[in-house]
Formats: sequence, structure tokens, C-alpha cells
Amino acid sequence: MLRQTKAVLFDLDGTLVDSMWMWADIDVEYLGRYGYQVPEGLQKDIEGMGFTETAEYFKKRFSLPCTIAEIKEDWLRMSYDKYARQVPLKPGAGNFLRRLRREGIRVGIASSNSRELIRACLAHNGVDDCFDSITISCDVGRGKPAPDVYLCAAAALQTDPRECLVFEDVPMGIRAGKSAGMRVCAVADAHALDQTEEIRRLADYYITSYDEIYSHTYEVLTPDPLPSAK
Repeated sequence: MLRQTKAVLFDLDGTLVDSMWMWADIDVEYLGRYGYQVPEGLQKDIEGMGFTETAEYFKKRFSLPCTIAEIKEDWLRMSYDKYARQVPLKPGAGNFLRRLRREGIRVGIASSNSRELIRACLAHNGVDDCFDSITISCDVGRGKPAPDVYLCAAAALQTDPRECLVFEDVPMGIRAGKSAGMRVCAVADAHALDQTEEIRRLADYYITSYDEIYSHTYEVLTPDPLPSAK
């Protein structure tokens, strides 16, 4: 999988860390303040949106009586402690990150989350020194499935997109990586089980643990995922 790879780019939530459970709880609490129940399919509706895009969506859909900045600040307040103390890495992720560093492969984050929460989470898990760059959708204006965040992340690492390997957990993210001209490995996550068929159709590889990469037990989903030699 890592052959011809000069940079590895990670989505955060559901991909590098196990955090989607937390956002489901926050949605219940936050919308409950305004008398709403969480509508069915909300997480899928906002899948891939950046932090600001999601706040704009909530304000419009639920007619919230607050500014976009206030919505984002509320979410940061509600989630920061969990990212800084509770959210764990996915199985095998820490060892994989440290091995990438030893092998001289550049490593970046390309996430729809906020930079504050990303930094808190990486520091909590002791892997903040494993990353060369953090790029978020708010940096580029368009969330996933647009390729912008991945193209910006590749540029920050001074790497050709064709030499980048992306790790993602949901279809919108996989589409973003593929649209950027990158190979994509899907990471199994409990909150995306109902999308497994679509995920496997879109991705080049599939793992349930990062340990599968170096044990060569990952699944190859496309006939020839590696780019042609130059």
C-alpha cells in the first residue's frame, strides 16, 4: 500500500480517532436547547461539511437565534474536554504514525473539524509530533466531497497528489480524496456501517485496524490502485 507513497493524509473523526459517538451526543444536547429532536439522517446530511459549513446548515435548518460564530463557539465548548481527555486513536494508529515518521514519509491532517479540537486530540494521544501539517476545510472554503482540502494538504507537504495516500471513513471523504487524484484507504468505523457497501465500492483499500497495513492483511479493492510509474 505504501509503495510510491511520499505523503499520507488523514481525516480525523472516525478515521484516525474514535469520536463519532461524541458528536451524536452533542447534537442531542445542543438541539434540545432549542426544542428540537435530532432528525433521522442528520449525520449523513452534514457528512463532509466543514465546521463553518455545518454551523451555517444548522442555523438555517433549525432557525437558530444565534450567529454562526456563536454556534461554533458553543460546539467548541461542548466538545473540547472530550477531545482533550477522552477521544482515543483508532486501533494501531499510533504505531502506524510513528513508523511513517521513521520511514521519512510526510504526514498531514485534512479534516472538516476545527484546528483547536484537532490539536487538542493529537496532544492528548501523544502523536502531535507525528504531523507535518494540519489543513481544515475552513482553510479552503469548501468541504468534502470537493477535493480542495486534500489538494491544499498535499501542497502544504510539497507532494504531488498522485504520491499521496488518504485515509477516510465515509463516502464524502473518499470522494474528496479520489477527486484530488489520490489513492484512498477506507477505515472501518461503527458509525458508518450502513454505508459499508458504498465505501468499499469507492475506496482502493479497506482496513479495520492500522496494524493490517504492515502485516499486509488489508484488503485491496481496486485492480491496480498504484499510479503508473513516471
